[in-house]
Amino acid sequence: MFSLTVRRHFMVAHSLPREAFGPAQGLHGATFVAEVTFRRLGLNDDAIVLDIGAAGTILEGVLGELNYRNLDEHPAFEGKLSTTEALAKHIADAVAHELGSIPDGQAITGLDVVLRENPDAWAGYSLQLGGD
Repeated sequence: MFSLTVRRHFMVAHSLPREAFGPAQGLHGATFVAEVTFRRLGLNDDAIVLDIGAAGTILEGVLGELNYRNLDEHPAFEGKLSTTEALAKHIADAVAHELGSIPDGQAITGLDVVLRENPDAWAGYSLQLGGD
């Protein structure tokens, strides 16, 4: 299995209105580093998983819909908690949706999204795809 990882950062505001989240119940900001790993069984004819520029462009587009937004007001999180884990799944699903728009995107067999809130805490989500 081969992989390619790209990363970008983004900032959001949100609240997590349940007692389990302590002081994060109120509206607060969060800065994340998003890492997306694209997995593939074999390399393409150019001996790569995916064009690294195309992978970065997809991630930038997905994060652009979230960056500097209040997730409490974002339609994708209406009635849902915008935890780091839920946000990682949202990003994985959105990246997967965009794969069809780039060469070799259909060959990707899986995605791993890791969101790092700081060097000591992160969460992630893995998504299996058809691929080759």
